Amino acid sequence: MKQDQPCRAVFIVGGFTLLQKLLLVITGLLTLSAAANELFGVYQRGNVELADILLLFLYTEVVAMVLVSYTGRGSPFVYPIFIAITAIARLIVLQGKEMNPQNIVFEAGAIVLLTIAATVLMRLPRE
Repeated sequence: MKQDQPCRAVFIVGGFTLLQKLLLVITGLLTLSAAANELFGVYQRGNVELADILLLFLYTEVVAMVLVSYTGRGSPFVYPIFIAITAIARLIVLQGKEMNPQNIVFEAGAIVLLTIAATVLMRLPRE
């Protein structure tokens, strides 16, 4: 019975790895579809706004995160931080002048904190 357990563990880990790869491919394809949809919307409107560009950066970062997770190259922890930074910047742009100045300071502080975290993670020695 003890010999059967390592075999089960390999089967279970292999199944989860396959599921992870499949979900990463689906996430990448859905992200590319959303980016294409956004580009089509920009084309229909006939103008590009800063919010559109920031949204395309978000899509690019999600694709990069999927690529890093799929290939195992790079730090998978940094890309969600980049996504958060871009999302907060997009939020600031979208809210614009209607936003309370105190909230802008808080959100800018969050961007600085996330930037420091990303810098620390990128400078850590890799094993």
